[in-house]
Amino acid sequence: MKIHILGIGGTFMSGVALLAKEQGHDVTGSDMHLYPPMSTQLAEQGVTVLEGYSPEHIDPTIDCVVVGNVIKRGNPAMEHVLATGMPYISGPQWLAEQVLRERWVLAVAGTHGKTTTTSLLTWILDYTGKQPGFLIGGIPENFGVSSRLGQSPYFVIEADEYDSAFFDKRSKFIHYHPRTVILNNLEYDHADIFPDLYAIQQQFHYLIRTIPSDGLIIQPAADNNLAAVIAMGCWTPQRSFGGAQGYLQAVLHRQDGSCFEVVCAGKSVGIVEWELLGQHNVHNALAALVAAEHVGINVTEALPALRQFKNVKRRLEIKGQENGIIIYDDFAHHPTAIATTLQGLRAKVGQQARLVVVLEFGSYTMRTGVHKQQLPAALASADYVVCKRPEQDWGVAELLQQLARATALYDNTDQLVIGLVQELKPGDHVVIMSNSGFDGVYQKLLNQLKVKHHEKIT
Repeated sequence: MKIHILGIGGTFMSGVALLAKEQGHDVTGSDMHLYPPMSTQLAEQGVTVLEGYSPEHIDPTIDCVVVGNVIKRGNPAMEHVLATGMPYISGPQWLAEQVLRERWVLAVAGTHGKTTTTSLLTWILDYTGKQPGFLIGGIPENFGVSSRLGQSPYFVIEADEYDSAFFDKRSKFIHYHPRTVILNNLEYDHADIFPDLYAIQQQFHYLIRTIPSDGLIIQPAADNNLAAVIAMGCWTPQRSFGGAQGYLQAVLHRQDGSCFEVVCAGKSVGIVEWELLGQHNVHNALAALVAAEHVGINVTEALPALRQFKNVKRRLEIKGQENGIIIYDDFAHHPTAIATTLQGLRAKVGQQARLVVVLEFGSYTMRTGVHKQQLPAALASADYVVCKRPEQDWGVAELLQQLARATALYDNTDQLVIGLVQELKPGDHVVIMSNSGFDGVYQKLLNQLKVKHHEKIT
């Protein structure tokens, strides 16, 4: 079958492309402004990607067009598909019909930590010989790709609450019909499609309606927003983690989260020392352990997998170091994610090291200032905050003036890099936080730091 994917560069649709290719389909796609790591993944896997949405990109012999949720009415390629009567389908529906049917689906949902938790769970299953299929909204270092079909009944998927397509406004995860579900946390997000938190809770309630009575819902011991979802109606057993009452708990041996003890029913199960930082990642690990146990992997058996887990690209990923200045890339999209990531890094590097945050307001929720009141507290661990001015002026300059630390605001990336290079000094930890390509800022910054260092020594 010949498949063309509109919006192929997205983290989800790129994974769909790889699954379709692995099934033997002839896969092409269209998108605008692709950037790593998904652009790199598609190229490495031999998927032809055409830039732009010209109708000419869609061969008339295409059997099916898979439509990403970035595509809207008025898109030239989509208008061509509609006008010619070509078969089309949303990405989540295609996945449900072509891959997930008759699989034991383990879904990871929630506002934060989906990608890391999905990767953790997938790695535990793989490490213990389950050979799962998976689709992850990022590229886990243990696998090197964001999706594969697998060789067992198990399929692990990052279950996003964002809508499926312009013609299907249900959340993606409604299509997946999982048997095992992690509800990691729940906060207000995606302000472009959800008017308030309750609208998101409704979608989570619809997800719960699809889980069979012999399945399992896994949730944190204390999350009021998720408790309200469960109160709407639940027909599936539940198991909690964390807190004082959770089935699994963690005792930190290091405050940066790099070493912790797993406790079950008051009894120590084992100690994990790993590469990840932050209490939020310890939380993610507990959730993955409970989910793995549901498919027959006991916690003791799973702990060695955690010790060998490597994080996902763009999750506090070190991109380079120049003259003692370390540059990190982090996929930040919400104040809570910003706060927990910075707290983990601060605990790791100590109070004396300078933490520099370079922030782009990339997601709709961030760039329209929906969470502006939460940002000062989220950035509390930083010593210096640098921002690129968002297109929509919601008062970012005034916000930065509220911060009790040095700040700078620039109109574009090139100006930002020039200004930042003059401020940085050896020993700084620079965290670039954005959920977009950010104009390749980390590489521009590394290049300019290298030039400056060369000029200094010559």
